[in-house]
Amino acid sequence: MIRRSWMTGSSIEATLELWASSLRDVKGRMRGLFTQERVAASANLFLDGLLGDERRKTGWMRAEAAGDPGPWRQQAILGRGRWDADGLRDIVREYVVENLGADDAVLVIDETGFLKQGKASCGVARQYTGSAGKITNCQIGVFAAYVSARGHAFIDRALYLPKSWTGDPARLAAAHVPEGTIFATKPALAVDMIRRALAANVPFSWVVADTVYGVGDVEGVLRRACKGYVLGVKSSHYFGSWAGKPPVAGTAEDIARNLAPDAWRRLSAGEGTKGARLHDWVYCELADLDADEYDETRTGLWTRGLLIRRHISDGDLAFFTTWCPAGTDIQTLVCVEGQRWAIEDSFETAKNELGLDHNETRSWHGWNRHVSLVMLAFAMMAAIRYRANDMTLPKKTRTPATRN
Repeated sequence: MIRRSWMTGSSIEATLELWASSLRDVKGRMRGLFTQERVAASANLFLDGLLGDERRKTGWMRAEAAGDPGPWRQQAILGRGRWDADGLRDIVREYVVENLGADDAVLVIDETGFLKQGKASCGVARQYTGSAGKITNCQIGVFAAYVSARGHAFIDRALYLPKSWTGDPARLAAAHVPEGTIFATKPALAVDMIRRALAANVPFSWVVADTVYGVGDVEGVLRRACKGYVLGVKSSHYFGSWAGKPPVAGTAEDIARNLAPDAWRRLSAGEGTKGARLHDWVYCELADLDADEYDETRTGLWTRGLLIRRHISDGDLAFFTTWCPAGTDIQTLVCVEGQRWAIEDSFETAKNELGLDHNETRSWHGWNRHVSLVMLAFAMMAAIRYRANDMTLPKKTRTPATRN
């Protein structure tokens, strides 16, 4: 069951024991979601199938791996069974925080597409997805990944429903979408995720996202919560500095074009597969504000700013609106923005190895259940990797004090 890509630096025996104990742990955590033992057993087999060696995680493939004569028990977990996918989402979040939690962690918000045929799958429509790089027939899922020095894993998800769905009650009912569901933009889904993380006291200091989420309610909820952010914005977004800061005014692109050549600094946003991810950067502080401007119960000085990234080879520019404790340096902001790669890595791994996009159901519940089970499998793997690597790290030895 353990793939070579998941093997760690510890011994095979230690890894096998860690795997077995971790699998027992996560299965035990989700047991309370199921009122019947047979349903819980099927959920366990479903999880085993996601973690198995089969490249395709279809119902038939999972059933074959589980020794079932057909996919019906596997499909029942996603459809006919009665259990709360949001309850599993919360279990995943708690598990991730327990194993990977850190006060300086970063929440990364992003979306991914699930290519589909036909019109019946919940939320499917012709819409743009970066997964395919074009407008195509697909579902869109918005996700939140938790990133710390210990590793990264998904902690939340939401299926985006276009207006062609929310405006069609019959279509919603056919896909078993909960009554009262209304249209919500992707930023609104992101705000809900951030609020859930805050309500659950998830430890984090930053939120990172691309231009879809960079302006509006996401900024407001984070400022009120005293959480820093580095959020992508379009080149046409207007920025202006306040008194006490160097004069800056204009669109993000105009500001970048008028910068002096020596304003740029070559900095690494973190290590990639080919070494340091170097770009040229500029950070413009725009205004200092006290936290009580947004929440009268809080204190502390925060800085609103503009971060600009320039690609070394082709000069391509990217722009980010920032909010951070006063005195935060540019290298910190660059490293925070660099954490966005973690969710891209998570999407790739979850799709290629855990069947994130292999969901065959058409219903709202089917999508949420399938995705939540994949999130649990991914979180377990992240925890195993951290714990196994921690076991193999050389222990620091104290150097005896030298006597004078």
